[in-house]
Amino acid sequence: MNRQSFSIAVATSVLLGVIAATPPIADAQERDATPVQPSFTQGEAQSGITMLYQWKGNNPRTANVGTIKSADGAEWTVPAKTHFHAATKAADLYNEANGVEPEGIADVELEAIPVIDAGGDEVFTAYVFGDNYFEFSVNGKLLAVDAVPMTPFNSSVIRFRTQRPFTIGIMGVDWEERLGLGFEKFKGAPFHQGDAGLVAVVKDAADETVSVTDANWKAQTFYTAPLKTKECLVRKGTIRDSSKCSTEDTADGTNYFAAHWPIPENWAASDFDDSGWPNAVTYTNDFVGVDNKPAYTNFTDLFDAPDSDAQFIWSSNLVHDNLVLMRTTIGNQ
Repeated sequence: MNRQSFSIAVATSVLLGVIAATPPIADAQERDATPVQPSFTQGEAQSGITMLYQWKGNNPRTANVGTIKSADGAEWTVPAKTHFHAATKAADLYNEANGVEPEGIADVELEAIPVIDAGGDEVFTAYVFGDNYFEFSVNGKLLAVDAVPMTPFNSSVIRFRTQRPFTIGIMGVDWEERLGLGFEKFKGAPFHQGDAGLVAVVKDAADETVSVTDANWKAQTFYTAPLKTKECLVRKGTIRDSSKCSTEDTADGTNYFAAHWPIPENWAASDFDDSGWPNAVTYTNDFVGVDNKPAYTNFTDLFDAPDSDAQFIWSSNLVHDNLVLMRTTIGNQ
C-alpha cells in the first residue's frame, strides 16, 4: 500500500508506546543475543537479481530479490530471504491472480483446504492479510507462505493441526522495487516509500477465536530502508526506530542507506526468548488504507468481529521497516 506521508504525531506516540512496553535497555540487551548495531548498505542492489513473481493485471508489478554487501563485508538478501519457491503456498481466501474472489467467508469452502500437520490433534484455522508478503510458522515449523509477494493484494487461509500451547511466528515483508533502497514506483514517482501492515485471526475447530493480532504480539525489525541519513535511525537496546527518518518522495534516492540485522535461526521456535523484543504496534484500518482492498473488505465480519477485532500490527514504523518478525503464543483455554 502507499502513503504520501507518515504522521509525525502518530510516529511519536508509537515510539513512546514501544518504549513503554519494552524492558529497560540494559536488561533487554542481556536477553537479546541479536547485535544491537546494524550493518549499513548504501545504494541499490546490483547482484543476484532474481524474479520471484510477476503480476500483469491491474497495477502490474514484478517482485524481484537481490543481494547487496554492507561496508563490513556482510552480504544481505533484499528485501528478504524467503521460501517462496520451496514452501507450500497458503490457500487463497481472496486472490485476484488465481481467480478466487468470494464475496464473503460464507462462500469459502474451508473443508476443502488441506490441514497441515504441525504436531498435535487439534485443528486451527488462520486467516491472514499481509502487506505485502508473509511466511507462517507454528512452533518453528514453516507451514505456508503468501501466494503473492507484492500485488495484487490478496488474503490467505491456513489450516493446521497442533496442540496448545503453541507459538505462531510470522515473517512480514514490505516489498520494494528498488532493491536495497526500500523504494517503489507510485503514480509516476520512481522513488516512493510504500508502507506495510499485517492482520490475522486464528480460530479453533469450534469456530471460536483463539487469537487476533494486537499489541500483545512481539514484533522486531530486521531491515529498514530507505534512510536518507544513517543518523536518523534511533538504536537504544533492542529499539530500532526509524520514525524520525524522512518519508518524502525524492527525484533520486540512489544514494540512500539501509540498515540490516541478522535473523536468529530459531526465531519462530516455541522456546525462543522474545522477552527483549518490542511489543507490536497497532494501526487502524484507516491509517493502513484498506477500504479499497476486497481481499480485506469482503471479510470485515471476520477481521473486524465486534467481540474479537483483529488489529493491523507491525513495528513502530509502517513506512521504513520492510522486514519484521512477529510472534505470539496461544496457551491452554
